[in-house]
Formats: sequence, structure tokens, C-alpha cells
Amino acid sequence: MSKTKPFDKHSDKYERWFVDNQYAFQSELNAIKMAMPVIGEGVEIGVGTGVFAEPLGIKEGIEPSKAMREIAKKRNIKVIEAVAEKLPYHDKSKDFVLMITTICFVDDIFRSFNEAHRILKDSGSLIIGFIDRNSPVGIKYSEHKEKSVFYKEACFYGTEELYGILKNTGFEIENTYQTVFGKLDEINNLQEVLTGHGQGSYVVIKAKKG
Repeated sequence: MSKTKPFDKHSDKYERWFVDNQYAFQSELNAIKMAMPVIGEGVEIGVGTGVFAEPLGIKEGIEPSKAMREIAKKRNIKVIEAVAEKLPYHDKSKDFVLMITTICFVDDIFRSFNEAHRILKDSGSLIIGFIDRNSPVGIKYSEHKEKSVFYKEACFYGTEELYGILKNTGFEIENTYQTVFGKLDEINNLQEVLTGHGQGSYVVIKAKKG
């Protein structure tokens, strides 16, 4: 999976982003928390360094990048080397699945969602956090992706497009939340979380297994 190379090489830069953009990060966390089930066993697909998993209380995930896995393990996250298109979990074994800033890096989004559907228990939840392609931040990332260490090979999605893919892979949309308003480098306080999409650059979709 060639998209792991930048993360293996620049894991320190990845970590630094969350420090340099702490208010945007905390706002994203709050949006994800709005969608999180109160109880249940879940995993994060593309857990990265565990920077989201740790504050969300997620204890397990998969990650193809070796450098990212090593950092996640230091955060006491159980990390398995695997990819979203082939998950190492039994059918109907999880209450919820998280994919946070992961979908733009998978090789096959349909297979990834089908695999999430497979491992979820009946009525389990898939929670996706992502930068909306049509948002201010999404447009900027898309325009400058060739110059980006991480996003050069990324594939960005719009919210409505993801609704369609989720429905085609057996999910029902439950809730949508949005945050991160304006330019990233101008965010200097915690931002509110609104329902719906179309204003915030960071969107969280909660979808239920149909």
C-alpha cells in the first residue's frame, strides 16, 4: 500500500499537525464524540498514531504504516497491521467502527465499507470523520495536494457522494455533524459543532448497518 510511505517517513510531522492546530483538532474530536455510541466495543480503521483513539477511549485498531503503529502502541492502543479492504475481525463482532481521516487514503472505498459492514453487529454504527472536498479546507487541500507530503495521493470526497456510497454498501445515514469553520491558520479557539453539512470543513457521518 504505497500511500503508507509518507506516514512512515513523516510520522513526526503528522503528530506535530495536531499540536500546531490544537483548536481545530479539539473541535474535530468534539464532533466525533457527538456520533460515538455510549457503550459497545469498537475499533478504529486507520488508527494512525492513536491521536484520536486515545482521547476517544478506543483501545484497538488497524494501521498499515509501521511508524504510525509504533507510536500508537506507546499510547496503549492494540494495533494490528492490516488494511481497510481486508479487516482481521470476525463477522458481526463489533458494535461500532471508526474511520477518522482515513477514507481519502484507502485503495477501494467500496470494499472498505463492505468490510466495515461485515464486522459490525446488526444495527452497529460506522462513524466517518473527513474533510469535505467541497469545503474551504477541502478545496485548498485539493488545489495544493501535489505539494503536500500526505495528501499527494489522497482522494477527497463530498458528503453527498459519501451518502450514496454508504447506502450502496448497506448503511443507513443516522446523523451528520460539522465543524472547523474558516481557514485553518485563523482558528484560535474551540469551534462549535453543528448538525448537517455545507458550512464546516470537517464532517462526521454516523451510519447504521442496515
